[in-house]
Amino acid sequence: MTLRGKIEFAELSDTGRVREHNEDAIGTNADIGLMVLADGMGGYNAGEVASGIAVQIVTELATEAATREDRADIDPHSGLMRQSIILRDAVYRANKIIYQTAQSQTHCEGMGTTIVACMFYDNKVSIAHVGDSRAYRVRGGNLEQITLDHSLLQELVDRGFYSAEEAQRSTNKNYVTRALGVEPTVEVEVNEHEVLPDDIYLLCSDGLPDMVEDEDIHLTIKTFNASLDVVSQQLVELANNHGGRDNVSVMLAQVIEPFTAKQNLFLKIAGWFR
Repeated sequence: MTLRGKIEFAELSDTGRVREHNEDAIGTNADIGLMVLADGMGGYNAGEVASGIAVQIVTELATEAATREDRADIDPHSGLMRQSIILRDAVYRANKIIYQTAQSQTHCEGMGTTIVACMFYDNKVSIAHVGDSRAYRVRGGNLEQITLDHSLLQELVDRGFYSAEEAQRSTNKNYVTRALGVEPTVEVEVNEHEVLPDDIYLLCSDGLPDMVEDEDIHLTIKTFNASLDVVSQQLVELANNHGGRDNVSVMLAQVIEPFTAKQNLFLKIAGWFR
């Protein structure tokens, strides 16, 4: 089942006002409800190599797996939906390839990337992330950050050294504690959320929240939500007007109508005898 027409998508990536080149990478497959965003780091051009690999691998593997498997199944070991397993395993694979590339190519030594990816299926969304690229949700007039940064600052917030408000004003936001390609293996955080019509989901690199406070992100989405393309343009422009010290990438998805999965006949019959 394609999700085209049920979810509207928009995306935009910009170099910003200070950086010479863009180390962010983004990719979408609207048919399977997939969005992937990566923010690369390390060495001349190596950051964009890492982010490019991450987006390519996750997009390819997720697309391939989604077309061959019934994603409505629940994994018996983790309790996660099939699409969550698909995303998690794709990110694992991307980490392995980025790490091997960094070890074998001198000009890629020390490269890495953060990543946030989501996949919609059966009125739910699975979100996988590593690092400080974020996912937000707007529902019922409220903006909520639905991923927690893997960063030193977030750890200090968790331990009570900073409040959330103090953390947002801190200048030490960019020390990530987890990234793809730095180690042979990485812990991928995966979460699942129920989806409602009119929900708006935002994925972004840290170039947006570092420049723009959450209140202004929310106001921008609320003001221009008649067009996701305009929202993405306004968010990028806002980040640049506030200094544009980093690359900034935004991806948006608005749920137009429910997208219940069609259960196949075998699963339907099996359910009758439970």
